[in-house]
Amino acid sequence: MYNVKIVETTKEHDDAITVRKKVFVEEQGVPLHLECDAEDASATHFIMYEGNEPVGASRLRSIENDAAKIERVCILQDQRGKKLGALIMKEMEKHAISIHKKKLKLHAQSYAIPFYEKLGYSVTSPEFMDAGIPHRAMEKNI
Repeated sequence: MYNVKIVETTKEHDDAITVRKKVFVEEQGVPLHLECDAEDASATHFIMYEGNEPVGASRLRSIENDAAKIERVCILQDQRGKKLGALIMKEMEKHAISIHKKKLKLHAQSYAIPFYEKLGYSVTSPEFMDAGIPHRAMEKNI
């Protein structure tokens, strides 16, 4: 049984950071100072558990009156292929709607563009590099 929730406790926050470090720092080689940045302090963090084990994480930031930015979406490698990324995205979208956002933006790693397109996001930029990884901006009206 998988459960996605907004981070409310120190343990949940630590679990989310642990998942992000495993995926982005250890697996993808993103420097820790880029992965855990100043935006963490003001973001709404999400954590996904399978039972008591953290398996996914993400964060959402308000960036404009009517828009929010989805960031740091990650699922542990041994949990991929189970549609968990879509589950965490759905929960972030529900939260964004609840705080009166009309648009969601994100910077997708280029290989993940088809995943986001299936969820209704459209590419809005040429490819650019972020932390040494090709990305493209995407957005969706909600």
